[in-house]
Amino acid sequence: MDVQPSLSNDGPQKVAQACAEAMWAGDQASQGLGMVVERVSPGEAVISMTIRPDMTNGHGICHGGFIFTLADSAFAFACNTYNQRTVAQHCAVTFLQPARRGDKLTAHAVERNRLGRSGIYDVTIRDGKGEVVAEFRGHSRTIAGTLLGPETDQDTQ
Repeated sequence: MDVQPSLSNDGPQKVAQACAEAMWAGDQASQGLGMVVERVSPGEAVISMTIRPDMTNGHGICHGGFIFTLADSAFAFACNTYNQRTVAQHCAVTFLQPARRGDKLTAHAVERNRLGRSGIYDVTIRDGKGEVVAEFRGHSRTIAGTLLGPETDQDTQ
């Protein structure tokens, strides 16, 4: 995984980094789309992806599903930085302008609130010029299990 090192050496940062590495190892979808984890810290993630020709739709622009997937991956990495398995409960995206073939999109996910088993995360997707392409909001829910350490029968439920 190509995760840029953090300037922070504290415990929560190390846990966030280890969780990102564990998730990345099994994330065939993000890897297959050419995503790169640029940075991860507790409650935050930055992931990029370059729009390939096979990601464009009949209008010649990036298919919205790929933009949503990039945002969803950033959301997933941000909400899984605490060594508690967490999944999406609800997500919504607003597309603001098209992305085009060759554009490098960057999704920056930020935790807004986390309480109990629920969390809210906002993701801003920008193109290579820094212009906002889409805004995404994800609601997370923790499930049984952790990302680090041995799996148990309970972790697979």
